[in-house]
Amino acid sequence: MTKLPLTRPGGPTTSTGASNKPGLWSRTWPLLIGLMVTISLVTASLFIGVYDLNSEGGTEMFFVTRVPRTIALILSGASMAVVGLIMQLMTQNRFVEPSTTGTVEWAGLGLILTYIFIPQPSLTLRMVVAIAFALIGTFIFFAFLQRVALKSSLVVPIVGLMLGAVVGAVSTFVALQTDMLQNLGIWFAGSFTGITRGRYELLWIVAAMTIIVYFIADRFTVAGLGKEIATSVGLNYRAVLLTGILIVAVTTGVVSVVVGSLPFLGLVVPNIVSMFRGDNLRSNLPWVVMVGIIVVTLTDIIGRTIIMPFEIPVSMILGVLGATVFVYLIVKRGRRG
Repeated sequence: MTKLPLTRPGGPTTSTGASNKPGLWSRTWPLLIGLMVTISLVTASLFIGVYDLNSEGGTEMFFVTRVPRTIALILSGASMAVVGLIMQLMTQNRFVEPSTTGTVEWAGLGLILTYIFIPQPSLTLRMVVAIAFALIGTFIFFAFLQRVALKSSLVVPIVGLMLGAVVGAVSTFVALQTDMLQNLGIWFAGSFTGITRGRYELLWIVAAMTIIVYFIADRFTVAGLGKEIATSVGLNYRAVLLTGILIVAVTTGVVSVVVGSLPFLGLVVPNIVSMFRGDNLRSNLPWVVMVGIIVVTLTDIIGRTIIMPFEIPVSMILGVLGATVFVYLIVKRGRRG
């Protein structure tokens, strides 16, 4: 009997698997290029700044400010991009991320109330309160989505923006009454200017959250198909939803305390990646992490150099970029009907 060769859609294969090399390389080289771009930007971030590292005390300044700032860029950019992807999967909506659901505003309200009741709170205490309020705000948003039937995907971010505006107005009123309006503005203006050794270490918590996401990525992908489908395949949809909400709250709370608001980052990055790679969280996660780091690092470098020796907050540049992408997505959705 003649043995027929085994074939696959990509072409004939052999027992040695030699024909798989082109396919493997075609999947690997874009990732390698992205990794090279990421490393290049991170390296540039270490050596861009007003202070001359060749002068006296330059080495100490390098490890006190430049290295912590660059680590903060990496951790905050990667984690907020991943959080945006999780929220979009859980809500089945491309326009959702922490800054369009009110989560960031809830964290800011928690910070204001912390300073009112405890005049000099520690960084850890501020983080815990911000996480708690971010958790409350995220729960309120998801509870609203589960109880109200929304016919348009555009209504979901609009509702989130409205809830965030209400919470932000309350925070502004409280800050105005307690002479803390300037502090509130500083918190919401996401910037890495004040990141130094001793102020960024809490961001390792969000790194742990990103690692957890990788190990349960398949569950988030299935949950993104909807409650009925997820339940039919034996997935505990409610447990996955609660886990996702907790990860979102912890990441948003920590980043808000250490860095501030990074608007639209979780909207821009996952949509860029999904345009080219689809919606599988596990296969997209390395790309989301890399693109998140690239976007935050690039905007920070632009903010540092455009009016040097002064700096433009990263949140301002991200706001312009994110608003542009947001409008583009709306127009694109409108053309599709």
